[in-house]
Amino acid sequence: MSMDWALFASAFLSATLLPGSSEALLLLKLAEGHPWLPLVLVATAGNLLGSLLTYGMGRAGNAALHGRWLRIDEHDVSRAEAWFGQWGLPSLLLAWLPVVGDPLCLVAGLLRVRFMPFVILVGTGKLARYGFLAWLIH
Repeated sequence: MSMDWALFASAFLSATLLPGSSEALLLLKLAEGHPWLPLVLVATAGNLLGSLLTYGMGRAGNAALHGRWLRIDEHDVSRAEAWFGQWGLPSLLLAWLPVVGDPLCLVAGLLRVRFMPFVILVGTGKLARYGFLAWLIH
């Protein structure tokens, strides 16, 4: 079985530059009868790597990159900081959410959250999201 590069790219870009379309592509591929586990793992890996890019940009602390590449403005960052301040590390389980997810990853980088807790929490949330979508179809 080969890697689904289209799904991987869609999931990666959904976590960085473009509005989410990886869920729709995953659901389409599942409806076409492709095996669910490889698709869920590929989508999770792509989306997690996209979040790692956002996290890295946060660690770099370059505001121009935040606004230009990620389209995250100061209001989004403030909202994510409030979430992070209220819920701490567990808030990273919600990094898959629209609007607040990318800023959460950026704030985690800005706040120098350790790498492994970031990967585990963000990866778990993203895996749960894609896994739930696959469960809905099957």
